[in-house]
Amino acid sequence: MNRDRIDQMLIDYFQPAGAPAGLARDVIRRAGRSDRAAEALVNRLAVSATPEGISLIRLGRQAPGGSGAARRLIERAREELHDYLRGQRVYFSVPVDLDATPEFQAKVLRAATAIPFGQARPYAWVARRIGHPGAVRAVGTALGKNPVPLIVPCHRVLKSDGGVGGYIFGTRLKGRLLEIERTTPVLEGCTSTRIVCRLGCPHLRRAKAENRVVFASVEDARSVGYRPCQVCRPAKIA
Repeated sequence: MNRDRIDQMLIDYFQPAGAPAGLARDVIRRAGRSDRAAEALVNRLAVSATPEGISLIRLGRQAPGGSGAARRLIERAREELHDYLRGQRVYFSVPVDLDATPEFQAKVLRAATAIPFGQARPYAWVARRIGHPGAVRAVGTALGKNPVPLIVPCHRVLKSDGGVGGYIFGTRLKGRLLEIERTTPVLEGCTSTRIVCRLGCPHLRRAKAENRVVFASVEDARSVGYRPCQVCRPAKIA
């Protein structure tokens, strides 16, 4: 089986499944049951930041201190991580600061960030994307040392044979993250505003559960009279 076919199989497999009627309401109900587990995991994470963005996420105790701007970014990151692990967010708006990251690793991490929510790519895809097709092992090493896992989604990179591959927080959590993304709808609209958003958008938070509807694409939403949100800009991922 050639490499291109393997790549396409991975892309097809991790495409979000079709959304059945009432999925948005089911997700909201499930989120309530998973709050405690998500809270426990987020509470185990130590998040560091500079005034420019999140610079480190690791298991450990949260260290106090830092500038006011850095503390605000940390608080924002923790809120977004909590939402993501509950299946209530499909993107991170908090910035990251990779200035201290070596150039090669920064390229690898930017490539991983380009993988859409709910999809996956092999290590070889990342190597080709950064212009170093023979550096598959180096790509794996760079991802294994990702300073900001979860926000920079290195968990979306798999082995070429379909295996999960390594992960800084363990392969079990990596598999769980992929499952969360496969079962979380990316786009939801509000029937009262006729606006479609990416899940996690602050505008969508005000929508009542009974007014939410899941869309497979921005084009589908537009076809029935919805317009893309100007805050989360879902058209950018179409």
